[in-house]
Amino acid sequence: MSNKLGKITVAGLGPGSPEMFLNPAINAISKADVVIGYKYYFQFIESFLKEGTECMDTGMRQEVQRAEIAFELAEQGKDVVVISSGDAGIYGMASLVFEMAEKTESKVELIVVPGISAFQAAAAKIGAPLSHDLVLLSLSDLLTSYALIEKRIKAAAMGDFVTAIYNPKSKKRYWQLYRLRELFLEEREGTTPVAIVRQVARAEEQITLTNLRDFDPEMVDMFSIVIIGNSQSYISGDRFITPRGYYSKEEQKGRPGPLIMQESFRTIAAELKGMDLPLETKWMMLHCIHTSADFELAKILKVQNNAAPKLNEYLQKGGVIITDVTMAQSGIRKKACERMGVEVKCYLHDPRTMELSEKMGITRTQAGIRLAVEEHPDALYVFGNAPTALMELTELMRNKNFQPAGIIAAPVGFVNVKESKHRVKSFTKLPAVIIEGRKGGSTLAATIVNAILSLEDAYDLKPGRDV
Repeated sequence: MSNKLGKITVAGLGPGSPEMFLNPAINAISKADVVIGYKYYFQFIESFLKEGTECMDTGMRQEVQRAEIAFELAEQGKDVVVISSGDAGIYGMASLVFEMAEKTESKVELIVVPGISAFQAAAAKIGAPLSHDLVLLSLSDLLTSYALIEKRIKAAAMGDFVTAIYNPKSKKRYWQLYRLRELFLEEREGTTPVAIVRQVARAEEQITLTNLRDFDPEMVDMFSIVIIGNSQSYISGDRFITPRGYYSKEEQKGRPGPLIMQESFRTIAAELKGMDLPLETKWMMLHCIHTSADFELAKILKVQNNAAPKLNEYLQKGGVIITDVTMAQSGIRKKACERMGVEVKCYLHDPRTMELSEKMGITRTQAGIRLAVEEHPDALYVFGNAPTALMELTELMRNKNFQPAGIIAAPVGFVNVKESKHRVKSFTKLPAVIIEGRKGGSTLAATIVNAILSLEDAYDLKPGRDV
């Protein structure tokens, strides 16, 4: 017997098709004295074997036996190749071979030859889902306790990682994938893209694009890879895309404000996980919480009669906005109003307002609303300060039987504040946005208007061009 030691090469075969074998793996296999692996994979390497190469196949779950045989033959001077599907270092044989060498103090030369992993091949089939930080998870609990697996699932979901799932489901292990979906829905929107790629790079290949809400674990088996997107991922046609960030940075180049606002929106959206809201309502809520850092607004901001799109349509035609105080007026985005031809008016400092206030014994904000109704009864009325002004408008609506384009009801304070907002709700056909209770303010009122003005940007959940 030769005293010269052989070597062990652990080679990744890729996902299955010989067309996806890398040259270093082919070279190693073509020079091997012995190839050891799961018997299913030998059909893919037959054309690369030299004459006389011995193929030693084993069944599933016999990885330790394969490694032991490899060391035994390498100690005899044989050139041994241990084959794994995908990449040998990703849920493959590489770690076992190196551990065994360390524990047995073997001097056999060890080489790892990389391969294309199944998650990479699957990603290439569907576009570019892996373009940002990602996590690989195996749901197999043969070597890892489920308690630890669930801990890792939660971390991946909370960290907003693109996540590729190996060993997602088998006949005996089926409920874990349902649990994973449940955990991800606690952290991600139901619209988050999901891809199921079955038998990738093989004749039986099947691809399904869906989302977390509609994802059916019954479509998945052990031959499937599941890829879940992050909060920025989207599906366009038959393409699954996770932006790297180039476009947003280029589009906002030199404008740090919008970039900070985008990051704020992402943070808020993560906090609002699990809330089933219309997109337009979510858009207004993101703006309001970004402005105030008050997550109670998620409970007290109420929208009636599909207000946001209706009011956006009104403003797109060059409507008029009436505010109760100048502070609300000054907070409305001027560029957006200029772009749409919107006029924003506040009658508080109109000389006629002071005259009417003194003559009728009413507040200036009430007097300003009376003048506004005479000139612009069809306007969008915005209240961020004075409940008396809001009550004045509702009284005029009842007495004169007219309805404005809509109302933003966000006066703030303690006296008659709640009552003024309850009055708005009595106009059941009126488009309105109401911040219930005592909270509100001119800044929030203007913020709601800004969200309505930029509604076309809601689909990207980005702050818009007029920031």
